[in-house]
Formats: sequence, C-alpha cells, structure tokens
Amino acid sequence: MTGKPRRVVVTSPRTAAARRPRHPLTREIDEQTRLGEVYMRSLVRTQFRLGLFVCTVLACVVGGLPLLFLLVPELRGMLLLGVPLPWVVLAGLIYPAFVVGAWLYVRQAERNERDFADLVERR
Repeated sequence: MTGKPRRVVVTSPRTAAARRPRHPLTREIDEQTRLGEVYMRSLVRTQFRLGLFVCTVLACVVGGLPLLFLLVPELRGMLLLGVPLPWVVLAGLIYPAFVVGAWLYVRQAERNERDFADLVERR
C-alpha cells in the first residue's frame, strides 16, 4: 500500500429504516380463486361504503348550509368582522372543513387497507 487512506462508506443508521416499506408487504392474492375473489370484493365494498359516506356528508353539508340560511333569516343578517355570516361560512370556513374531511377519509381508507393486509397475511 502506498499510504493512501482506504475509502470508507459512511451511512446513517436510519438508512435501512427509511428504505423499508411503511406497511408490510402482503402476499399476492390470486383473484382467480374463490377466496381471493371474496377478499377483493370485501375490500372494494368497504372502500366504496367509505367513499359513499364521505360524499353523503359532503352533500348534506354543502346543501344544508344554504338551506339553513334560508330557514333561519337571523343568521343571514349576522355580521362577522363586517362580512355577512353566510359569506364567511360558505367562502372561508367550508374549505378547512373539506381538508379535514379529506384527511380523515384517507386515514380511514389506509386503516381499511391495513386491516385487509392483516386479514390476507393470517389466511
């Protein structure tokens, strides 16, 4: 050796953790079998019900607020920081509610998928 220092690869101890998938890998489901078909239909039905629930809540909120302001005239006349309350609610406060609803939807959908993966791993 000529006295040159040997090259050393420096890695973070968290490197391996960062490369691992967030959820455990599940084995493949053979949709051609009866059991695989039942599993897949169950997951699709669960996710469909969740999506239908979220859309129903959204429709009730978006459709219900104007109806509320129509049926309760005192709310139409209220001012919040000089802006009519219906404008504040429909133009400003509804969007953060949508974001929270979307976040909760994604969280529940991921939970459904984790439960499905656990079910498949146990079979």
